[in-house]
Amino acid sequence: MGFQKEDLDVILVPTGLLLMFGYHLFLLYRYLRLPHTTIMGFENHDKRAWVRSVMQVEKKDIGNFLGVISSNVSAATFFSSVSLTLSSLIGAWMSSSSGSFLRSELIYGDRRVTTVSIKYVSLLVFFLIGFSCFVQSSRSYIHANYLISIPVGDDSNAATVTKAAELAVVRGSDFWSVGLRSLYFALVMLFWFFGPIPMFAASLAMVIVLYYLDYNTTPLIEHRFAGVFALKKVEGRISETISEAAEAFRVQRRD
Repeated sequence: MGFQKEDLDVILVPTGLLLMFGYHLFLLYRYLRLPHTTIMGFENHDKRAWVRSVMQVEKKDIGNFLGVISSNVSAATFFSSVSLTLSSLIGAWMSSSSGSFLRSELIYGDRRVTTVSIKYVSLLVFFLIGFSCFVQSSRSYIHANYLISIPVGDDSNAATVTKAAELAVVRGSDFWSVGLRSLYFALVMLFWFFGPIPMFAASLAMVIVLYYLDYNTTPLIEHRFAGVFALKKVEGRISETISEAAEAFRVQRRD
């Protein structure tokens, strides 16, 4: 029994998925061990500094900062809606479409009904993963919105709330990134509908493009917002102390 074109799906499709998963495992390793070499680690460093600077601003002046969080929530909500809508369309297509095009002679590969169903289910799974991640991203950003709006008192409470806000913002960013990755996987799986060869080519091209986009060579920015705001607070306290001492001296002289 010789090699048939149906066997291409057994070879090329798993190979393409291994390329995608292998690259993302490599990216996860670099993100955890060498975060400054990835664009996600570089952006999270800036986001942590942004949160620290926001937490030291007067609460009456944080309206513009909360607008940034609202923009992220709106974007995550939009992509979650798109993912859910596409999932619904795929489900409806699976139940009603005869799939005549997907089993036509134009598709060079396995055209059996079982393989077509696997294609639908695979695409649906990645869209549902994207929907779940975007929803969790919105949840994290909304929680960060609450934390940033909390009036903090002593320095210990302020440090705790700041750490929690940083964690919420970074977690929202991580869920956002995972949601986008699931859409990238869904795009690759979409090419499988046209055959295993386009799917493998799309996987290879996607890995090359993502490596170019994810690799970071820019040095981390040394943010000094916290020191500046702390210095302003110290200056304000010194000015208040001098004013109180001067007022007490004037009262003592009148007496």
